[in-house]
Amino acid sequence: MFKKLLFILCLLLTTASLRAQLYESFVQEGEFGVAVGTAHYFGDLNTRAAINRPKFSAGAFFRKQISNYIGVKVAANYARLGYSDVYSQNETQKRRNLSFNTNIWEFAVSGDFNFFKFMPGVEGYNYTPYVSLGVGVFSYDPFAYLDGKKYFLRPLGTEGQGSAAYPNRKQYGTMALCIPLSFGFKYSINENTNVFAEIGYRFTNTDYIDDVSTTYAGQEAFIIPSTGTVNLPDGSVNPAYLLQDRSYETGSPIGVKDRQRGNSSQKDGYAIFQVGVSFNITSYRCPKVK
Repeated sequence: MFKKLLFILCLLLTTASLRAQLYESFVQEGEFGVAVGTAHYFGDLNTRAAINRPKFSAGAFFRKQISNYIGVKVAANYARLGYSDVYSQNETQKRRNLSFNTNIWEFAVSGDFNFFKFMPGVEGYNYTPYVSLGVGVFSYDPFAYLDGKKYFLRPLGTEGQGSAAYPNRKQYGTMALCIPLSFGFKYSINENTNVFAEIGYRFTNTDYIDDVSTTYAGQEAFIIPSTGTVNLPDGSVNPAYLLQDRSYETGSPIGVKDRQRGNSSQKDGYAIFQVGVSFNITSYRCPKVK
């Protein structure tokens, strides 16, 4: 009986030792992957943070694993954003009647932290929730449709940018900074492949993703010098004038000069939710001889 117990004990110790050597020899160098999902805008046209107009997003990334818990990720994402005042529950916003769409192209570098020790393909260590925080840049260029025609809003100066009436209002750029904060969960199907789901919010340093930020510029900011009116030489109305205040489509115009059009004290942001697949880059090293 004693010999049997001794044998079992030796077997358990040997198994534990071999498993420990396996863990020590396994090295996850990193992973690369792709994902698809949705994106949503938050800002001056969506002040309630409603999630009712998600649009398409997709991305790709490479993660360099520093340890079983810490990694550095380089990611590129595309997202389509858009919203309209018609979805608001606020009557003033409905009367304002503004809308936009934009394409977001984002590049970011983030630090990742796994809550659990992650070792792909090893039972009990093949899944983990994680959190990610980083910094990135993204491009955007809001546009809207008027009578079925697409107009990019930035060059129109819808809040008087570039107008002699507002010399301090400069045209905003098409690039901005973002801080991606993300939470996710990943699971390794086997030693080579993982599946994951991730949701993240982008804090940005711009209030013009939606082309809305400050006050109405008033009619004089959209006068055409050659005609002295808001009409173009061909007799049509300056599209910038029509797009800066679209309340005329819902009733009498409300875009009086210097009346609040947006809230410049709060920056715009967007969220991305994606699911995807990643492929591990692994190596093995010889256990230390004791």
